[in-house]
Amino acid sequence: YNDLQLKNTDTIPDFNSKDDKLKVTGTIYLSDGVTPAKDVILFIEQPDENGNFDLREDNEKRYVHHRAWVKTDGDGKYTFYTFVPGNDRRYNQLQQIFPVIKEPSKTEYEIDTFLFEDDPLLSKRCRKKITKKSHSSRILSPKKEDGILVAERNIILNP
Repeated sequence: YNDLQLKNTDTIPDFNSKDDKLKVTGTIYLSDGVTPAKDVILFIEQPDENGNFDLREDNEKRYVHHRAWVKTDGDGKYTFYTFVPGNDRRYNQLQQIFPVIKEPSKTEYEIDTFLFEDDPLLSKRCRKKITKKSHSSRILSPKKEDGILVAERNIILNP
């Protein structure tokens, strides 16, 4: 993707055909946690509703089909439309969305995955560990609004 074509909203492939549609919004802040970060690219990829990654190939390059890119606006805002991913119980995998950040003039880096409040595999012990480690909440608590689940996750960039 040419970053000049990116907008602060994107829709993941197959969104319209999924049952648990999800809108994730938020603000990305500079490392001070206050100043909105402009022109930051947020890339996400995720498994399907069964917890499986739909791998595809194009020009001999493999990629995950369920993916999206957004670029924050002047207020650091972003939105993507996706669906609640499944967890693969065979491998004890949590329901997760995998994000990568690309700041202007910096190398991209992974941040903590987006998790889900009602994930049956997200134990109390795991929640405690996450709360201690993370300075921003990575556990989404989607609420139904106008027939779609809506969740917010604000992100603070690395110093």
